[in-house]
Amino acid sequence: MDTYEASVWRIPDPLGTNKGLVRKVKRGKATVAKLTAAGATRLGEVIDDYAPCDDHGSGCTDVFAMSLLGETPSAFITWFQAQQACKNSGKRLPLNAEWQAAVAGTPDPRPDNGTTDCNTASTFAVAPTGSRSSCVSVDGAFDMVGNLLEWVADWVPRSTGCGAWSGSGDVQCLAGAATMGEPGALLRGGSFLIGMLDGMLAGPLTVNSTVGPSSSFNDAGFRCAR
Repeated sequence: MDTYEASVWRIPDPLGTNKGLVRKVKRGKATVAKLTAAGATRLGEVIDDYAPCDDHGSGCTDVFAMSLLGETPSAFITWFQAQQACKNSGKRLPLNAEWQAAVAGTPDPRPDNGTTDCNTASTFAVAPTGSRSSCVSVDGAFDMVGNLLEWVADWVPRSTGCGAWSGSGDVQCLAGAATMGEPGALLRGGSFLIGMLDGMLAGPLTVNSTVGPSSSFNDAGFRCAR
């Protein structure tokens, strides 16, 4: 499991002039300095700017996911786009069970103290990766609770309602099943939004399956696994 939520980068000419940089990305050796020097641009910071990588994952050959300390993780991304960004980087979206194992030991803070706790109450502010020093699992993965909701690989029947896990208060939107439209792609961990169901009740058990894999939000991102 990656240590940090992903920042997404567009690398020009990944099969030509920048194929050496792509090799570094796949080995986890690329840095922000190397990316910017090669003309790479960060995506998904303030708007959905992934095009021509479309919502269903077409046209995404130059889009790559990086796990970097101190960077703003990318949002506004669909499940399909996230899957392609992981694949291009030699990784994949984690299975739901893998994500659940990796989050173990992450605190379930309520309220958020705004500095070291998991980022579950910042209204409209995504924290830089790793900056919430107490928000770390026993495996060393940061920000698995709060900051951004995280896509995982699994799909289920799209849910129509929410409840809470007994004894934790973490939200689970796994009730009912829609009979029309897309399946539900699982989002884990909750986000930074205060006063919203997925933020105020963020936690290690938080799971949402009410949206489809071609949806995107300002508080939804991902991390990759190998």
